[in-house]
Amino acid sequence: MIAIVDGGSTKCDWVILENSGKVSQKTESIGFNPNIINADLIPQEIEKNPHLFLIKNQLEYIYFYGSGCGTAENALLVETQLQKVFPYAKVTVKEDLTAAAYAAYNGKPAIVCILGTGSNSCYFDGNSIRRDLPSLGFLIGDEGSGSALGKHLLRRFFMKKLPQDLHQEFVETYHLTIEDAIKNMYHNPRANAYLAEFNKFVIQRKQHPYFQNMVFDEMKNFFEYQVLPYEEAREAEINFIGSIAYYYEDVLRAAAAELNLTVGHIVQKPIESLVEYHKKYIFNQL
Repeated sequence: MIAIVDGGSTKCDWVILENSGKVSQKTESIGFNPNIINADLIPQEIEKNPHLFLIKNQLEYIYFYGSGCGTAENALLVETQLQKVFPYAKVTVKEDLTAAAYAAYNGKPAIVCILGTGSNSCYFDGNSIRRDLPSLGFLIGDEGSGSALGKHLLRRFFMKKLPQDLHQEFVETYHLTIEDAIKNMYHNPRANAYLAEFNKFVIQRKQHPYFQNMVFDEMKNFFEYQVLPYEEAREAEINFIGSIAYYYEDVLRAAAAELNLTVGHIVQKPIESLVEYHKKYIFNQL
């Protein structure tokens, strides 16, 4: 059996395949970003999932693509913990940007971007991935992401910058105190996911002119920092993976158009496309 895992900061999507390539089951776990949670917690989180626990001795290959796994040290951390649970599997751990590049590949070179809880970008020519820019994380980077938009919303709420209608709706929705917000931002190991959760409020009201402007400005910020530095930015198609790109597609495309950039296709959840890529390009090498 073979497992393909798309691991975000918030959750991981697992697809289990028979050796024939037929899908056996699909399941989820929490996100395993080693920059966010203690990697030692990975085995117990996996074992909470009855589907994964029952097949832990049957898996032969695991392809894990995770946020926070872009350094050799972090990739090894996750690989070691996965190997503890799945002792008979050959485990391969790569960063989530690799999964995005594979999932967005349609036969021609493109700039591939992640816009989910966090954000990232790369250039993929079909054979190799080139990253011209580092991932700075949600404290000083992750432009255009769910955590970035969540920060904008909280900042504007507490500093009384929201229009009165939005301010009152926020109060009624969350009953959030500054004490609770500070606690969750500074003492929560998954603070980026906490911030990103506030996008539900924005998405439900995304046609409001105030949020249209807020999201538009942040999408332009993303392009400025994470796309335009690529020399191919003006010619190449720019493809997106992630829920933020999916839910704000109209604003994202408008921001790109203003900068004379071409957005190609947008995939909300890359796992299905990732599985197809493995069937087409990787399984024949096993």
